[in-house]
Amino acid sequence: MNKKYATFAEFWPFYLREHSKPRTRALHYFGTSLVVVLAIAALFTGRLVLFAALPVAGYFFAWVAHFGVEKNRPATFTYPLWSLAADFRMWWLWLTGRLGPQLRKAGVET
Repeated sequence: MNKKYATFAEFWPFYLREHSKPRTRALHYFGTSLVVVLAIAALFTGRLVLFAALPVAGYFFAWVAHFGVEKNRPATFTYPLWSLAADFRMWWLWLTGRLGPQLRKAGVET
């Protein structure tokens, strides 16, 4: 990752290219979905200790994907907030069936 990104709009296509393999994205979707479920459970049950599990749930699956499947360095290390936002954006676009065009626009084969 040599290029420096000044805006989220510039970063977004890079983020998608760093998640080019379907298995990488699937592991991200699983981790992000688990984060959402844990957050909702924490709010509804009052077991706020569940919030402590959020980073573990999210990052575990993402890092397995990057180091084991994609064989690249997670963008989180350089762009932590943009990576978090991009992960939720990618997850939401996937859930709503609108990710394909974004992947193709970023140069990722679908």
